[in-house]
Amino acid sequence: MKTHIMKTDMSHPPTTSTDSPGSFRGKILIGCVLLAGLGAFFYFDLGLYLSLDALKANRDTLLAYTSSHYVMAVAVFILVYILQTAFSLPGGAILTLTGGFLFGSLMGTLFVNIGATAGATLAFLAARYLLRDWVEQKFGDRLGPIQEGFANNAFSYLMTLRLIPAFPFFLVNLVSGLTRVSVGTYVLATSIGIIPGSFVFAFAGRQLGTINSLSQIASPPVLLAFTLLGVLALMPVAYRKWTKMKSGSNHSSSS
Repeated sequence: MKTHIMKTDMSHPPTTSTDSPGSFRGKILIGCVLLAGLGAFFYFDLGLYLSLDALKANRDTLLAYTSSHYVMAVAVFILVYILQTAFSLPGGAILTLTGGFLFGSLMGTLFVNIGATAGATLAFLAARYLLRDWVEQKFGDRLGPIQEGFANNAFSYLMTLRLIPAFPFFLVNLVSGLTRVSVGTYVLATSIGIIPGSFVFAFAGRQLGTINSLSQIASPPVLLAFTLLGVLALMPVAYRKWTKMKSGSNHSSSS
C-alpha cells in the first residue's frame, strides 16, 4: 500500500483574504470612488458653497426652506455632512456654523454630531480597509509600541484628539483607521469628543444667522459666540501646558 505525501510549495504562501482578487477589486473600487468625490469637489469648485459669504447670501432662502420642509432640510444637512467628512473635504467648520444657523445651537449640535460621527466612521473604515495591511507590513516593527499603547488607552487617546482642535479632524479619522482600535470605541469617543467644539460653532452660527446689519455685530450673544470660539482656539495651548506639568510631576515623583 503506497502512501501519497502531498508537498507544499513554500515559495508561494497561501493567499489570504486581503490578497484575494475580490478584495483587491474592492479596494480599487473604493479608491476610485474617493478620488472621484475629491475630483468632483474641486473640479466644480463646490467649496464656493461652503463659505460664510454663501451662507449669508442665501440666508433668507435657507431659513424659509428649513421652516417649510424641516425634516427634508435635516436629512439633506446630515447627508451633506456625512459626505463632506467621509471624503475628507474642506468645509466642516462652515457646515457646523450652518447647522447652528438653521436649527439652533442644541439641535444643530445634535445633527452635526450625527453627520460628523457617521462620516468619520466611513473615513475610518475606508482607511482601515485600504491601507492598514500595507502600513503594518511596511512599518510593522515601528508601529508595534504605538499599536500597543493605542490599544490599551484607545478611548482616552481618541477623546483627547477630538477635544483638542489642534489635531485636524480628517487626519484623526484616517490615522485611527491604521490602528487596531475597535469600531465601537472609535464611534463612542468620536461622538462624545466632538460635542464641545460642535456646540461652540453651532452657537456661533446661530448668532451670526441673526445679524442683518453691521451694528448688530457688537450684540452680547454675538460677542459671547466669538468669546467661545477664542476659548476653543486656546485649548491647544492649555493642553500643552497641562501635559508639561503632568510630565514634570511624574518625573519628580519617580525620582
